[in-house]
Amino acid sequence: KLINEIANKVNNDPAVNDLMKVIFVSNYSVSYAEKIMPAADISEQISTAGTEASGTGNMKLMLNGAVTLGTLDGANVEIVQQAGEENNYIFGARVEELAKIADSYHPREIYEHNERVRAAVDVLINGMFDDGGTGIFRELYHSLLDGASWHKPDNYFLLYDFISYCDTKLKAISDYSDRFSFTRKCFMNTAGAGKFSSDRTVKEYAIQIWGM
Repeated sequence: KLINEIANKVNNDPAVNDLMKVIFVSNYSVSYAEKIMPAADISEQISTAGTEASGTGNMKLMLNGAVTLGTLDGANVEIVQQAGEENNYIFGARVEELAKIADSYHPREIYEHNERVRAAVDVLINGMFDDGGTGIFRELYHSLLDGASWHKPDNYFLLYDFISYCDTKLKAISDYSDRFSFTRKCFMNTAGAGKFSSDRTVKEYAIQIWGM
């Protein structure tokens, strides 16, 4: 719902709608992936470090020449090892850092003291986006700052990583203007994707897991 409300705002704004579009792909499938992955320049894999939520889709994007903008989580770690961190865009806290602050983390402090974070979170409640009177955006707002019945405040440290994400994304966008250098990063990702072949993967599974 929120993504589609953002799309309504951006796609109907004459100041930017000839330059960018926001599209939510429903029922994502291999058929969609066959069109999206070869066309992508940047693959955003923004799961919180340590959640192991970044899987094989980013490897397919890598193979098709997209650089990764992401945290050091899941397969992103292997991508950086193979293609080089200098050819990708890594942001956010590492697993060790999050483990140290987990018990003392108070996202409301970040919200109250960082104007950029506060501006981003406040769009959930200031009327910029219409939730149809359901209150679901306000519920999201409170889940970030106060928690919910099933999780603590900002369970995935989104506010903690937010500024790093913004600054890293702005750098990627700026780098894109140098088409030669950016294309080289894309090429190095494709060239570094060999380790992720199904031949190697199946062989390792056969030896290490299945004992064959």
